Order: sequence, then structure tokens, then C-alpha cells
Amino acid sequence: MIPVASNARIWIATGHTDMRKGMQGLSLLVQESLGRDPFAGDVFVFRGRGGSLIKALWHDGVGLSLYAKRLDRGRFVWPATVSGVVGLTAAQMSYLLEAIDWRNPQHTWRPQSAG
Repeated sequence: MIPVASNARIWIATGHTDMRKGMQGLSLLVQESLGRDPFAGDVFVFRGRGGSLIKALWHDGVGLSLYAKRLDRGRFVWPATVSGVVGLTAAQMSYLLEAIDWRNPQHTWRPQSAG
């Protein structure tokens, strides 16, 4: 889990994002396309076109951090809207990172074997 402060807001960037972007590209996207401050301490989460990779951008007051998570199987549950942001709670973010539908929490897939 991303070690964010309890008062940090979590935002999902709806639609799909070019996952080749790094910290600078995503923070510029937050600033220009989403109209938010990437250095305010909020967490911004982006998903690629395939749906199996997400990146989270967070500024902790000292520096910018970029977290990535890729699923071997399945897809991350994402809002259907094309542009804008959707706010999440910390609990919903935990569900999202575990590939559980954060709108209706249920396991979508569980591995059967380790190999």
C-alpha cells in the first residue's frame, strides 16, 4: 500500500493514459488536463489502455513518488467516463490495488496455484 497521510485525497484519472509517461509527464498531465496541483499531497492514479497496469503519483512534501502495479491476470476496475477525475477513499483504493471491484467489493479473481 502507498504510505500516504490519512488526510490525503485519492483521485483516479478516468479514461486511459499513456503508460510510457514517467513522473514529469504524469505530473504535467495532472496539472494541465486534470486542473489540479500535483504537489498538494494528493494521490493521482492512472490506468493504461490494457487495464492491467496502474501508476500512482504522490508528492509527500519532500519529493515526488511514482508507484506502479501490474496484474498478471485480470484488469483493474475503472470508471466508464472518458475524462476527468473520480475521488476515492483509502478503503476503496485498497480494493482497487487488490483488483477487487471498489464499487461493489467482491474478489474478481484469486490465484489457484503459485506456479
